[in-house]
Amino acid sequence: MKRVFFGLLVCLVSCCVQCVAEETLHEDIARIIERKRARVGVAVIIDGRDTVTVNNEERYPMMSVFKFHQALAVADFMDRKGLPLSAEILVKKEQLKPDTYSPLRDSHPEGNVSLPVSELLTYTLQLSDNNACDILFDYIGGTEIADAYIRSLGIDGFSISATEDDMHRDLDLCYANWSTPLSAARLLEVFLVRRLAGDSYQQFIKKTMVTCHTGENRLKKPLKGTDAVVGHKTGTGDRNSRGELIGTNDIGFVSLPDGRRYVIAVFVKDSEESAEDTERIIADISAAVYRHLCVR
Repeated sequence: MKRVFFGLLVCLVSCCVQCVAEETLHEDIARIIERKRARVGVAVIIDGRDTVTVNNEERYPMMSVFKFHQALAVADFMDRKGLPLSAEILVKKEQLKPDTYSPLRDSHPEGNVSLPVSELLTYTLQLSDNNACDILFDYIGGTEIADAYIRSLGIDGFSISATEDDMHRDLDLCYANWSTPLSAARLLEVFLVRRLAGDSYQQFIKKTMVTCHTGENRLKKPLKGTDAVVGHKTGTGDRNSRGELIGTNDIGFVSLPDGRRYVIAVFVKDSEESAEDTERIIADISAAVYRHLCVR
């Protein structure tokens, strides 16, 4: 009986300590975002169980963060069709819209070139290429296919209904592709712990996110010079009719040298701050989470 009581006591103390730690992190994040002229939402899941959220009840425009969701849907499509990532797609000239961000178009201005799915995913995940994104939507059957697949994983609290071209033609549609921070964090967690498609697809996506070239001043900035491994996907919007930055986001997974890991999603919407200061909000939150785990 004494042994059982002691075990329960240890468990209770451990839970209390963890609750205090989570409350401290919540307070640190709340302190960072107070007085910011923006709405900021955050979700952190530590080692698959300890969860901290701030302003999670709102809908945040995902911007290019949804290209992570799309990549998982593409992998599922390829897996079900028995197709390798080397399978090629014919990129037509008319698919390379001129007035949007597209390194793909810059590299192949005349189009009519066949490219492997792996290369198009690299364009979307590493460079946030808008034309490559819409080409992949065409390939798998539209935004509704990606939306339905993510829901099939047990994830809710999000919506994918507009293509990049849709959002380019009507900025208000940027708000149609939305997510709560916790929804994005849960999807990252599912991606890390479950086999969603063949290993080759999943490992490719993970490696491509670790070598992502966008958003160097966001989640990754305070972790530079550490031994942490970071994979992430950014999203960046234009200013709306009120002059606010529609969405500046970063979601990612972080593996620490001691074997611990966490996923984190930070969404900043309708920011009146400068682009640099808006990115700094994300970096400061990332630094707070890292300190919480590594400097205690």
